[in-house]
Amino acid sequence: MRLTIIAIACGFALSALAFTASAAQTSYTLSGTCKTGIMKSIPAGDPGHTFAVQSGKCTDKEKVGTETSTGGQYAEHDDMTATQSKGAGIYTVTFSSGDKIFYQYNLTLVMKNNAVQSGTGTFTAVGGTGKMKGVTAKGTCTFSAGPTSMSNNYSCTGNWEAAGATSP
Repeated sequence: MRLTIIAIACGFALSALAFTASAAQTSYTLSGTCKTGIMKSIPAGDPGHTFAVQSGKCTDKEKVGTETSTGGQYAEHDDMTATQSKGAGIYTVTFSSGDKIFYQYNLTLVMKNNAVQSGTGTFTAVGGTGKMKGVTAKGTCTFSAGPTSMSNNYSCTGNWEAAGATSP
């Protein structure tokens, strides 16, 4: 009987802890347009295949807690063909307070005439500064053609949680 009461009490405690942790997660969206600023590529050896590194700046519409983003920048490496680009990089978002979140991402893009047509990707927050220090976040993104050939639009959804389960 004593073991049953302890088991039930532990079960309630674990359920309460799980509820508290999941209740602290907040869904959010981020979207914008990125434009390549610098791109360097080298031939991979087979026809039409290159490896590239690039960086650029992005408009960014994102709100985490009470903070609103003012823009972002990225640095990325890619494995590219005429029809597809697979890449990974770091995306840094700056908020109106000056605080930042650093996201690691992976993406696969459909390309045509060296321009993004569509794509998908995932992201995970890997760090932050100020109020954003300790923020955890993850989610998925979709990509579409941007206003120029060296740009793309993105739309992402995910969940974030502040360190200590309090809003930043």
